[in-house]
Amino acid sequence: MPTKIITREGFNKLQEEHDYLWRVKRPEITKIVSWAASLGDRSENADYTYNKRLLRQIDRRVYFLRKLMPALQVVDYAPQQEGRVFFGAWVTIENDSGVSRRFRIAGPEEIYGENKDYISIDSPMARALLKKQVDDEVDVTTPEGVKKWYVVAIDYPK
Repeated sequence: MPTKIITREGFNKLQEEHDYLWRVKRPEITKIVSWAASLGDRSENADYTYNKRLLRQIDRRVYFLRKLMPALQVVDYAPQQEGRVFFGAWVTIENDSGVSRRFRIAGPEEIYGENKDYISIDSPMARALLKKQVDDEVDVTTPEGVKKWYVVAIDYPK
């Protein structure tokens, strides 16, 4: 079961998406559906069929967001986190081969879309990194076996 926490930025993005779909996109599509329905025969009306489908997709997403958002707990930065890896941290790690990765530990709802450099708090990498400090060694169990990484940097958005 995914953890029900989210960063302030992630929650704000979900809220913006909901507001855009509900206040802008849905009324726009509703007007098109009404106009297309007024033309008569709906069975062969591509505008009506396509936009009706789009309206159902919008309604499903709005319903999902309305159920999800109240269940999420927003976790803000706290100065006590400084120096250790916790939820919301930007972490830079490196392995023995010199391969470096930088990502943010975020909630499961935040890792989709344009957030390619976010990982879920529920991932094995994030779980292994929690409470680590710079220069700590981290062993991460993967399907290929145990991988060794070193914490190079920890940053928090303020």
